[in-house]
Amino acid sequence: MASVLRAFLKRIIQKGTLEVEAADGERFRIGDGTGSLVAIRFSDRAAERQLLLNPALAFGELFTDSRIVVTRGSIYDVLELASSNLTVHEPPGLAKALTTFRTALRRIEQRNGRQRAKRNVAHHYDFDDRLYDLFLDADRQYSCAYFEQTGQSLEDAQLAKKRHIAAKLLTEPGQSVLDIGCGWGGLALYLAEFCDAEVIGITLSEEQLKIARLRAKQRNLATRAKFRLQDYRTVPERFDRIVSVGMFEHVGVGYYNAFFDNAARRLANDGVMLLHSIGRMDGPSSTNPWIAKHVFPGGYIPALSEVLPAIERAGLVVTDIEILRLHYAETLRAWRGRFLARREDAKALYGERFCRLWEFYLAASECSFRHSGLMVFQIQLARRQDAVPLTRNYVTQREAALRAKDCSQVAAE
Repeated sequence: MASVLRAFLKRIIQKGTLEVEAADGERFRIGDGTGSLVAIRFSDRAAERQLLLNPALAFGELFTDSRIVVTRGSIYDVLELASSNLTVHEPPGLAKALTTFRTALRRIEQRNGRQRAKRNVAHHYDFDDRLYDLFLDADRQYSCAYFEQTGQSLEDAQLAKKRHIAAKLLTEPGQSVLDIGCGWGGLALYLAEFCDAEVIGITLSEEQLKIARLRAKQRNLATRAKFRLQDYRTVPERFDRIVSVGMFEHVGVGYYNAFFDNAARRLANDGVMLLHSIGRMDGPSSTNPWIAKHVFPGGYIPALSEVLPAIERAGLVVTDIEILRLHYAETLRAWRGRFLARREDAKALYGERFCRLWEFYLAASECSFRHSGLMVFQIQLARRQDAVPLTRNYVTQREAALRAKDCSQVAAE
């Protein structure tokens, strides 16, 4: 078995250095000998077989269950080594075949009707509140930050993200805003406080709803920022502005028409919408099976080629697209560092196995943005071409005005 394992891994790792200890005790090194040495050990022969048969699913499960142990370096180092090699070399034939098969079945896997969508959200978001406090910023922004400069803190980058989105929305005082997938309410509260908007935030997470309502009350914003446990398909009102951040990844490829058709009906004739979502640069594919099973069931990261046709069919006008390339990689690096710094607290909440799963999730996600063609797109939409100014100068101008407000508030706190 060790010889088969060696041949398999040798096809993947051609640059860098990986040392492997097989279950029978045999050790071997693969790669070209460059870079820092990274080492792993297999605890049993069945683990080796599982990795060979379905590496995309098995590797995360084997690490989570301590059947693959990193003996030198970290799990991030192992994943970074593998993902950087896979950008240069084709994955093994069986792995490619499994990806093709999963892509063909993705509409079945992503059948996100209302009840299933709610269960999927609960799977990831309805944890003990203390878990997310371990690694998120104080505002609990669980989406890509916007790093305006190298070395910017996570708190400042998340504030910059809210400011950037608010500027693109062109929100005026008194306007109504729908926040689809509002999370713990941070963006909705920002729009209510600094743009004087009337915001309705909707979520399918009962835990997020509870926290969002409490935060609105604590900040005396409950009359301007209201939150509902509601599916986007059941919202009846029309709004001057619509925003959705980090929710579209949970919609499912079979529901894009419904999502944008509903958005078009809910958006005022002179309204503006901003969609912020993770995307893939290399075209349509399938969700990583480990992520789909253990982290985001029903989730899918779309290519722009899948999103734009649905927008066109809904009769919406694309007024701007911005691609944020490595911003999420830096966000995930910050989250991972914070999580590892408070790993013992996470262990006290959910145990060692959960910590290994969560560390793998954060490390694998960061590697995907650095090496595997993931990015974040922000699409600005309208019903009319003249709903936004002719040039993008207004973004910088509005960001400056908002910065004067929100930074003074932060300083006062």
